[in-house]
Amino acid sequence: MTSIYSEISASISRGEKLLCILIDPEKFENDKAEAFLKRMPKNVNYLLVGGSTATAQQTGETVKALKRHSDLPVILFPGSHEQITEEADGILFLSLLSGRNPEYLIGQHIKSVPRLRFSNLEVLPTAYILVDGGKESAVQRVSETIPIAQCELKLISETALAGEFSGKKLVYLEAGSGAKKAVGSSIISEVKSAVSIPVMVGGGIRSAKQLQQAYDAGADMVVIGTAFEDNTFVQL
Repeated sequence: MTSIYSEISASISRGEKLLCILIDPEKFENDKAEAFLKRMPKNVNYLLVGGSTATAQQTGETVKALKRHSDLPVILFPGSHEQITEEADGILFLSLLSGRNPEYLIGQHIKSVPRLRFSNLEVLPTAYILVDGGKESAVQRVSETIPIAQCELKLISETALAGEFSGKKLVYLEAGSGAKKAVGSSIISEVKSAVSIPVMVGGGIRSAKQLQQAYDAGADMVVIGTAFEDNTFVQL
C-alpha cells in the first residue's frame, strides 16, 4: 500500500493541488456523515479529523462514521495525545514551532509514543506555524502561545525552514479556525520559496476565490474546515 506521504509527494510532482477538509469531532454530527460527504467537492483528497479539545472517543467515532461512507484517507489533526485513535490512516505529528511552549514543541509528542509505537498510523512530522488570523484561536488558547504577525515574513519563512532542517516533512501555515483573515499570499509565496517540503495552508478560507489565491501563491495543500462545517463555503 502506497504511503500517504508518497501520494502527496507524487501528486505535487505532477503539479496537482490538494484539498483537505477538516472535521472537528466536537461539532460533527456522525449520523449525518453520509450527507456531509456527498456535498463535499469532488476534488477533496484527504479528510482531517481533530479539534483542540476533542476526546479520543469523539475522534474515533467520527473517523469510523466517515470511513463508513468514504474511501478517502483520514488523517488525525490532534490537539493532544489523548485524541489518537487507530481508526484513522495517518496523523499529523504537529510541532508548534511558532510558539515556545515546550508542551507543544515536544511534550505532547513524548506522551503520544506509547499509543503510536505499535500502531499502524502513518506518522507525518509537521512544522506547525500559527499565523495571526485576526482573532484568538482555539489553538492559541489551548497552547498558550502567540501567533506570528502576518507582517513578519522573514520570521515565518525562517521558522518554516528551521522545521525542514529539523526533519519535518510538511509545513502547515495556520490562521486558526474561523479566522477573520486567511494566511496572506505573500506569506505562502515566501515560505514556498524557502522550503522544499510540501506547504499546507488553512484557516479563514471561505470561498473558492480564496482557495485559488492560496494555490496561486504556492500552497500545495489547502485545508478548509469551518466553511464546510457551517455549509457557508462560497463557490465561484
